Parts: sequence; structure tokens; C-alpha cells
Amino acid sequence: MKRELPVRIREGLGVKFPRATRLVIGFACEEDARRVLDVLPKRFGRYGLTIHPDKTRLVPFGRPSRYPRRPGSAAETQPGSFDFLGFTHYWSRSKKGNWVVKQKTAGSRFHRALKKIAEWFRLNRHEPVKEQGQTLAQKLRGHYLYYGGVVGNLRCLQRFRYEAVRLWRKWLSRRKRRGQLSWERMNRLLKALQLPQPPWRVSPCAASP
Repeated sequence: MKRELPVRIREGLGVKFPRATRLVIGFACEEDARRVLDVLPKRFGRYGLTIHPDKTRLVPFGRPSRYPRRPGSAAETQPGSFDFLGFTHYWSRSKKGNWVVKQKTAGSRFHRALKKIAEWFRLNRHEPVKEQGQTLAQKLRGHYLYYGGVVGNLRCLQRFRYEAVRLWRKWLSRRKRRGQLSWERMNRLLKALQLPQPPWRVSPCAASP
């Protein structure tokens, strides 16, 4: 980007940004990114738009070295990551050893979704077991539909299902007078109700959730 070139956002083509638009702009040079970050609020202000001060930031996200380094060595760089639209975008190795960008469920979204399921079980702990299972199946399918469409997120989906089932077992155990519901009986229940598994088409992620 030349120094004398002003920053333009397609004003000449009549492009309009709706409210709450989320943008990710990539730059090869840090200098260009900082210049755009400085000019962007003024440019948006011309059209009555503002930039959220807490959600707008400059994130280092350069591609790591293409050649593998010895773990723990000084030459080994730590890849950057950022959260966007419920996913954490991060660098990881492909099966061929190349650096690629993958996505997994953002930690905040993961825990927020589990918190909602826990609250639902608390409020509906006396409902019939079959109805609880049907509702949990619907919640899992909805989660899979949004977070299961990217490569590299299977492990997070599997963990989400496990944690949801663990919460269900917790509340079912509170309905028993003879202690906790065993995992053997719980697994038989899951099999009988056919609680959905994460979609098979998603490849395992290389990084832990």
C-alpha cells in the first residue's frame, strides 16, 4: 500500500455497511494494518457509523515457518489466533505437515452453550426422561449445524456432547434415592434414545479444545 494512497471502502461502488457488521481484514505488512486501523474510524464516521472500541483490535496472525522446528527451540514460533463469529481461528499443521488455518468452537461460546443446557435441565428436571432426551437431541443438532460445518472441529463437538450428557446424568441422578446413575445404565439410555453424534464429515482438529 503506497503512503499517498487514501484508504477507501468501496464508497464509489455504493456499498453500504449495515449495523453490527463484523469484518476481518488481512494484511501482509503490519505498517499497512496500523494505518488502516487509524483511518477506519474516520472513514466510517462519514457515513454515521462507529467502530466498537473494545471489539476492534490488531491481531498478529502471520504464517509460521513452513519448515518444522524442534519443539522448545528458540526458533519455534507460537502461531497467533483470534475469535470470530463463535470460532477460534488458529494455525495448525495439516496431514502433510503444512501450516493451514483451522477453526474450532470458541471457548466462550462452548461454555455459554453448556451453561444454557445446564439451566434447562435444572428448570425441567422433573420432566419425563424421554422428553428430556428429545429436547437434548434437538439442542445437540442445533449446535452441530452451526459448529460442525468446518474442518478441524470434531474434537470440540465430541467434547460438547460428552459434557452435555454428563450434565444430564447429574440431574437424572438427583431423581434417584439410591445414589448416582451408573454410566452403564446411562449409555444404555443414550443408545435407546439414539442421541445424535457429531457429523462424521468433520476431520479431527490438531489442537486441543
